[in-house]
Amino acid sequence: MEQPVVLDVEGRDVHGEGARLRARPATRILLPDGIPAWGVTDFATTRRLLTDPRVSRNANRHWPAWQRGEIPANWPLRVWVEVEHMGTAYGAEHRRLRNLTSGAFTASRTAGLRPQIEQVTAELLDAVANRDGVVDLRREFAMPLPAEVICRLFGVPADVRPDMLRYLAVAFDTAASPEDIGAGIGAVFGLLHELIMAKREAPGDDLTSAMIAAQADGDAFTHKEILDTLALMVAAGYETTANLLDHAITALLSHPEQLALVQNGERDWSDVVEETLRWQGPVGYLSLRYAVEDIDLGGLVIPQGDVIIIGFAGTGRDEQRFGATAGDFDLTRPDKQHLSFGHGVHHCLGAALARLEAQVALPAVFERFPGLALAVDPGELRPNRSMLSNGHVELPVTLG
Repeated sequence: MEQPVVLDVEGRDVHGEGARLRARPATRILLPDGIPAWGVTDFATTRRLLTDPRVSRNANRHWPAWQRGEIPANWPLRVWVEVEHMGTAYGAEHRRLRNLTSGAFTASRTAGLRPQIEQVTAELLDAVANRDGVVDLRREFAMPLPAEVICRLFGVPADVRPDMLRYLAVAFDTAASPEDIGAGIGAVFGLLHELIMAKREAPGDDLTSAMIAAQADGDAFTHKEILDTLALMVAAGYETTANLLDHAITALLSHPEQLALVQNGERDWSDVVEETLRWQGPVGYLSLRYAVEDIDLGGLVIPQGDVIIIGFAGTGRDEQRFGATAGDFDLTRPDKQHLSFGHGVHHCLGAALARLEAQVALPAVFERFPGLALAVDPGELRPNRSMLSNGHVELPVTLG
């Protein structure tokens, strides 16, 4: 039997690893602590599994090893499994939580955030303009923009935001010690609990208050469901969008011919956003899924109860879908379809917000700093120390 692939918890070569896994529709892998699973980075197989009712994200119902208590208490991915929100629910329970959440996360509320996004973008770029020498555009712009927007959206007080985001960063660092991960996650949930209690006493015009008030068919969120949903939304709402901005800026600066296509009007900023999401999906691997029954992938069977993990970033480089140039950043590519926001019933509710933030922020950056340039060779940019988050540790640039 072929030896399983040991996933790199530090995410040092997410695309090389993804290509290796695509040799088969699903490949035996080992997660941290030697937990066996199936890794999938094949576009067609991923899309199929994301809509297959025989695939669940509920460990309590469909992961026998979890039910038997065999997963270590300090397992670095444990927090992504034990939370209770729409992302880990199955069947009717997923529909209930999705309906409650989507009722608070409306399209009109998202569209109404444009003026705030424009304001935060302008303020951050003003601050960047006052920096001398090399500027870390990830730390100074790509991260604080979505962080500020998502915290405002959920009513996180300004004095709480720095600690909240600092602790959340630990959850994505899959190479951190179990003690650091546990402490960081505990601190996040403590802050979110305090936020919920404050909003129960004094509701505001924010999504935390909306979730507390939300009802669908006479149902409502439990306290734990609100707590876990907040953790999901705040964490995903800033880390993934930060990676999108980070990679889009990097792509344009390292492909000046593509930037020229946008600047002369041959392509627009939506092309940049969608091609970046395909070429450098902001999520490496997420989340754990479980086979509800045996799943035949055409001669390869994933047995009932086995774990499946999707390499979302890898799916965008699938040559079977995108041809021999799948690894190229090309705004003229006719097929930019990607799975970076998921697919099917678990499609990301925040996709419209992420796109809006990018379509406001990216043109603003290049209009403000027409001489913007990378301060290092693209090959010297260091990836995040994470198998979950596909971004850079820093994005050093000169403003020109």
